[in-house]
Amino acid sequence: MNAQRDDTAFAVTGARIFDGQDWHAGQALLVGDGVITGIVAPETLPEGLKTVSAKGHLLVPGFIDLQVNGGGGALLNDAPSLEVIRTICAAHARFGTTALLPTLITDTPDVRSHAISAAREARAERVPGFIGLHLEGPHLSVARKGVHDAALIRPMEADDLHVVLACASLFDAVMVTVAPENVTLEQVAAMSKAGITVSLGHTAADYETVATYALAGARTVTHLFNAMSPLGHREPGCVGAALDLGTLHAGIIADGFHVDPVSMGIALRAKVGPGRIFLVTDAMSTIGSDQTGFQLNGRQIFRREGRLTLADGTLAGADIDMLSSVRFVHRTLDVPLGEAIRMASAYPADAIGLSATKGRLLPGLDADFVLLTEDLDMVATYIDGHAVFSA
Repeated sequence: MNAQRDDTAFAVTGARIFDGQDWHAGQALLVGDGVITGIVAPETLPEGLKTVSAKGHLLVPGFIDLQVNGGGGALLNDAPSLEVIRTICAAHARFGTTALLPTLITDTPDVRSHAISAAREARAERVPGFIGLHLEGPHLSVARKGVHDAALIRPMEADDLHVVLACASLFDAVMVTVAPENVTLEQVAAMSKAGITVSLGHTAADYETVATYALAGARTVTHLFNAMSPLGHREPGCVGAALDLGTLHAGIIADGFHVDPVSMGIALRAKVGPGRIFLVTDAMSTIGSDQTGFQLNGRQIFRREGRLTLADGTLAGADIDMLSSVRFVHRTLDVPLGEAIRMASAYPADAIGLSATKGRLLPGLDADFVLLTEDLDMVATYIDGHAVFSA
């Protein structure tokens, strides 16, 4: 008996392919049943196989964004619902993001419950691009709160830990940003053991404290340099710990406003591995929209010249997409294109433990990929082998 034919199988031909490690010219990307099945010579393709011509384009792994507050005019904190998550994912797919964590910043327990319920619906509906949740707060440091509402910041209690631990079995990935000032080592260890990615951020903790929390299970640092103790010549702070400790990965916002390009370059050269610096957008609702501003926890946020700020100038998230972030580190920092793409794909996958399914174009991994022009303009986005956006 002949094996049943996979009617979802196809090949992308003519593109210069980056698999996450190497570039391949004159090859074809094979996709079947939503996963990558190989990169092969075009002459070996099965007769009658459907092909997609991408002559002259780049084919790269889909981008993974672990910190996305909103997009398409929608903000998760504003109205946590299935439709908001769907809107956010669709907005970012237009810029090459094929997997993301909708991010809830510091809010009330009731809003958090609604966000988790919405995320459960998104998982059940298999919303393209949705992989889980990032809870950024409320267990942060008031001293390093940034745009977070100080009145809502508080210590992690037993009920909070129970809610977070319950999320671990619901989604492919869960990230929580916490500060040592408001969580215990035991709480961090419990979350880490459950498979949750614990990220340290919005903290005034010194180097030794960060190192101790990393030993307890913290894996990442949230938006490096921003809302944390700085690198000093006598006290390395959270920034120094993030760069010096190889167990820690670190997200960074590459918009030129949150971190000066010189500091970004220094950090990239200084980072001790195997942990890596990866790109996050920290995007708000403005991405993929014509909004000139919006409300956040009852405060007006202004959109001006690429920045999002409160009236006093405090940065309030970012007005940048992932493809623009890749362009920034490649063109402004002179990071090789392959490395810039890894910062948006392979490295975030590694940081949250999804490297077995996402972040690279290898056999058996999800068929999440992006087609770009040689000038790094969008052509198309594919998630699980399906075209979800075409320019």
